[in-house]
Amino acid sequence: MKIRYFAWVRERVGADEETVALPDTVATAGDLIAWLSTVDDRHASAFAEPDAIRVAIDQVHVEHDEPIAGAAEIAFFPPMTGG
Repeated sequence: MKIRYFAWVRERVGADEETVALPDTVATAGDLIAWLSTVDDRHASAFAEPDAIRVAIDQVHVEHDEPIAGAAEIAFFPPMTGG
């Protein structure tokens, strides 16, 4: 599965994107955040505050309880600010 990172999530992970093989236990976007936080220290830092992370599955914004089965791409980014 292709994972994309934006803004400070990208900076903390140290990559724009990566392809990962998910364990069977990862069923939702929230599960993916929890699993990614165990990958290494960079990912742990990026996902230390999971409630602050926004998720898009195949370029559609979703909640953390959204199933990810069949997704081609999942993107993670911090909340957007206006101004």
